[in-house]
Amino acid sequence: MTPDEFREIVLALDGAQEGSHMNHPDFRANGRIFASLHSQDRFGMVKLTPEEQVVFLREHPKTFEPSAGAWGRQGSTNVKLATADKRAVRAAARLAWEGVMAAPPPKARRRKAP
Repeated sequence: MTPDEFREIVLALDGAQEGSHMNHPDFRANGRIFASLHSQDRFGMVKLTPEEQVVFLREHPKTFEPSAGAWGRQGSTNVKLATADKRAVRAAARLAWEGVMAAPPPKARRRKAP
């Protein structure tokens, strides 16, 4: 899978928009990040629940791996694009999208005056 194919899958979800966060593309819906591209476009990331993550790690061990640290323990899951199957990525992206669509939109942040 190419980075453009990953991008096409996540942007096909209703209300998904591309932005940028920490110098890499991210994909948001309902004001929340549910997927991203990183590591020189070799990896994607989808925000799953820990329970969903376990299923994808078991069923597609060459493609999915937990993200580093606490992010991975909370369900953030890296997608190795070189070994990715479009159907599996589509299913994982849909679950990540459903997760952010079910959550209330984030509250607006107040910026401190200079």
